[in-house]
Amino acid sequence: MKTKRPLPNRLPGILVGLLALSLTAVPGALAAPFAYVSNVGSGNVSVIDGAINAVVTTVPVGTAPYGVAANPAGTRAYIANYGDNSVSVIDTASNTVVATVSGVGASPSGVAVSADGTKVYVASGNGAVSVIDAVSNSVQGTVSTDGALSGIAVNPAGTRLYVTDFSNNRVIVISASPISVVTPIDVGFSPLGIAVSPSGARVYVANGDGTVSVIDTASNTLVATVPVGSPSLSILVGLAVSPSGSPVYVTNAGENTVSVIDAQTNAILATVPVGGSPFGVATDPTGARVFVGNDADGTVSVIDAATNAVVATVGVGAHPLAFGAFVAAAPSAADSCDSWNEGAAKKSNPSDKTLRPQSDRQQHDCDDEDKETED
Repeated sequence: MKTKRPLPNRLPGILVGLLALSLTAVPGALAAPFAYVSNVGSGNVSVIDGAINAVVTTVPVGTAPYGVAANPAGTRAYIANYGDNSVSVIDTASNTVVATVSGVGASPSGVAVSADGTKVYVASGNGAVSVIDAVSNSVQGTVSTDGALSGIAVNPAGTRLYVTDFSNNRVIVISASPISVVTPIDVGFSPLGIAVSPSGARVYVANGDGTVSVIDTASNTLVATVPVGSPSLSILVGLAVSPSGSPVYVTNAGENTVSVIDAQTNAILATVPVGGSPFGVATDPTGARVFVGNDADGTVSVIDAATNAVVATVGVGAHPLAFGAFVAAAPSAADSCDSWNEGAAKKSNPSDKTLRPQSDRQQHDCDDEDKETED
């Protein structure tokens, strides 16, 4: 029997059994980004408009929402619901749940989307990695590991998955097709956040012992260990890589900071004070802004990547853990599948609208079979 994800004794402000990262960043269009922040204590997702740094709507999802990932087109956000073993699919044009996928593993926490947007991968605490087809919103395959999983990332080619096994202090490499375990790689203590560089050459891992592990994907070997913060205080949780490949951002929940790491030299470039117990971290699609979910005080810090300074603090729900790539560009008219056109917007309830005009999001026929899915 797999054990529940443990919480460090010295980490304040986290719900027992629910260690969570969940802000999700995706490459995409150049429109101002929207951040989809999972609030594990509120059972909902706060949607932040990056143009005004304010919550524009709140979307009810499943129980204890944990991981988040947006697809590359910015049309969908996938939410791993730790408490009820499901994944909520949010249409980002209407900000409504259009499907609920069951049949994933127990205690799902990490979620990632392939670069082509066709597959969604979910890592669960019982050691399962599930593959969801993004058209049918149904589980198409599962591989079991002997670990307790948390974070997950997929390489740009879509051929490899990397999952953190916090119970065995390792990263497990998984082949995407056919889905199967390739090899484990030992890393630091209690690894959680994970990300792949845009080139696919490196994998970065945030460890609970205050280190970042750097993995060479060609050889599947550990090539560097980067100490972050104070040895007696540092607890690393979330991690993101800039779309340019450098820097790397990692949250330090023990010291309420985000560390900025040069990906070429593995040197610490800056340490940015943020809110209480920061967890998830993600960049916007351009790399100009970095969003951080602060678990202890229910806020999101917005960092200017050029100055490494906090430029906004946004109040969200209870315990915004934010694990994954939670920031999506606004979908274009060509990309949007479930959006309203101007006429539909005029008929809608004004209280349901976001603060930015939606009339440019034109409706068209995508027929992606959004539905409740019971597997």
